[in-house]
Order: sequence, then C-alpha cells, then structure tokens
Amino acid sequence: MQIHPLITDSKTLAEFCARIAKSPYIAVDTEFMRENSYWPELCLVQVADANEAAAIDPKAPGLDMGPLLDLLVDNEDVLKVFHAGGQDIEIVHNLTGKTPHPMFDTQIAAMALGLGEQIGYGNLVEAWLGITLDKGARFTDWARRPLDKRQIDYAIGDVTYLIQMFPVMLEKLRSTGRGDWLDQEMERISDPENYINRPGDAWKRVRISSRKPDVLGRLKALAAWREQEAQDKNLPRGRIVKDETLADIASHPPRSQDDLGKVRGLSAAWRGNDIGARMMAALAGHAPLSKDELPERDPKKPALGKDGALVADLLKLLLKIRSRDINVAARLLARSDDLDALAAGVRDNLPILEGWRYEQFGRDAVDLVEGRMAFAVRNGRLRMTRTAVDGTEAKA
Repeated sequence: MQIHPLITDSKTLAEFCARIAKSPYIAVDTEFMRENSYWPELCLVQVADANEAAAIDPKAPGLDMGPLLDLLVDNEDVLKVFHAGGQDIEIVHNLTGKTPHPMFDTQIAAMALGLGEQIGYGNLVEAWLGITLDKGARFTDWARRPLDKRQIDYAIGDVTYLIQMFPVMLEKLRSTGRGDWLDQEMERISDPENYINRPGDAWKRVRISSRKPDVLGRLKALAAWREQEAQDKNLPRGRIVKDETLADIASHPPRSQDDLGKVRGLSAAWRGNDIGARMMAALAGHAPLSKDELPERDPKKPALGKDGALVADLLKLLLKIRSRDINVAARLLARSDDLDALAAGVRDNLPILEGWRYEQFGRDAVDLVEGRMAFAVRNGRLRMTRTAVDGTEAKA
C-alpha cells in the first residue's frame, strides 16, 4: 500500500479524493480535540482504500476540504468504513449538516461476530490481524503543529489496518448469514437526527427527580440557555453551569440575580455579571412544561411488580444463554429496557419482536413469558427447552 506524505494543499487532496472515489469502500478515521470546547476541533483526517492511504491536515492554511467532504456525504457508491465512528460522524455532520452514507462500523460488526460489546480498535486489530499496535501517540496533542512522524504514522495505522480487516469481517458476516443483521444498526448510526444539538431539547439530558410542570419548564429554559451559551462561547456545557447546579436552580429558583451568589456551584460574581443576568432572563421567560412534553414516568419500564421482575430476570438469563449459543454480543440482541417491557406485557414497538432479533431471540422470549419455554440442565449446561401445553417437556 502506498502511504502518502501529509496532505496540506487543495490540489493534492482533490486528486487523492478523485482516485479513491473509484473504490467500492474506504476506511475513515479522525483525530480531534474537545476537552476544552463545545465543538470538537478537527485536527486530522485519515483515509485509505485498498491501494493507498493518506492523512489530511484540515488546519493547513487555505486547504479546501470540499472534495473530501463531498466524497463522505454525497457519494453513495463508496462505502465508508469506521471503527466506533460516532464522534467521527458527528464532526462530519457539524461541517456539512449531513452524515457519511452508506457506512459500516467494525465495532458493531464485531458484536455480531461474538467479539464483545465495545471492543477497542487495538484489540480488534490484534484479534483479526495478529498485530499489536503502538498506542504511545494516542493521547497526544493533535492540535499542535507541526505534527511529528510518530503522530502521523500512528494516525495512518488507524485506517491501513481498518481497510485490511473490513473485507475479512464482511466475508465472515456473509458466511454466517449475519450481514443483514447490521443494516438497521448502520442506518440508525448514520441518521443525521442523532447529531443535531437542539437547545430546546437539551433539558432531556439533565437528570432531575421532579416531574412538576413548573420545575421542568424552568429546567427546559435553563438548559436551552446554557446550550446556546456553550455553543456561542465554544465551551463545554459544564464550564458554563454543571448539570446538578442547573437542576438545583430549576427546583429552587432564585428570587433575584443577587441570590445567584448563594447557589452552590456558582461564584459570587454571578450576582452582578452579564451571564448571571442572561440566566435570570431565561428563568423569567420560562413557561411550565405542557402535558404533551411531560416525560412518562418511565416509558420503557412499565410497573413490573414482584412477579414481573422475576420474569424479567428469567428473560435476562435467556438472553445470556442465547447470545452464548449463537456467539453474539447480548447488547446487539436486546436491551434490558426491552426485556422489562416484554415482562410487563408490552408487545408493540419492541425491537426484539421485529426482524432478525425476533428470529434469533424474540420468539423464544415470548414463548418463555407465555409458558412455552423453560430452562433445563443437560450435561451440566443450561439450555432452553420447549414445553407441551400441559407443562411437560416436549421435544425441542
């Protein structure tokens, strides 16, 4: 494979993108910094096909990233391969308003192949290629210039190995009949809605015990204000106000700006500074949360009762057995919330009762809940057993 020098000019980038756009698939990775900012700061992009690989410096003066971004979000003929690509996709979405499509995530594919729920890239490379990666440059300052050779070599490795693993993993998925299992997951990850940070929805990420419309209305106004402040200042949300402080103010609102100096988590300066005034303005403009917006007490965990909780435990045991038997990560098959809902009698809009999940697990889960499935120990191994109508064991 040809490894190009760091790309820092528009002509070289455009020519590189034109060549790899003829490939059926490419591997993509990014290096970024976000510890001190709201928006992730893109510092490096690595791309490879089966023949060549390059790192691109988005910080290079005058570099036109257009050809690369067009390839990622507008070229439907090229499959984009990531590993744990959520944050990479978020960065592309921030730059374009779109997400890479079509795409493939090797971490999710590894779940379907029984390699654990969140296998790291280094472990995946070792498992599939027998190569141990040098992780020394992992936590380097990617924003610093110039980048040294060790940094660039490390970054390039993230796509050169990825492009080697992908076709092998894909063939394994096809040979085991699991390729179709991932389509829904890949579409979910590439949905642009996942990467839009709407200030009006920010309150949903803040934990608060109250369900009073007035309290939640204040929380919604405060969280939207904080989100806008964080975006405008490009600072992490917690640098503006921490979640617990926001929830406390929503529950026990100050009567005046002067009272902000008494709030735990805020400095005395908030009594008279501009940001304190803006917070008070947000509070003053709040409205109680409408009935339509009020969250359900727990939409995915209906009241189980003691017996229902026991049934949910049995379903979790069934999940462990089934995921072991077919060698797939349990998390890919079902979530605990879905099992609780099934135990409580819910049958509509559950992923485990649709498509391949129903075939591999959901049908047995329903049979267990409805008395057509039981557990048995055979040769010291716990297995699932079908039962006859009268409760006696039937042939599997």
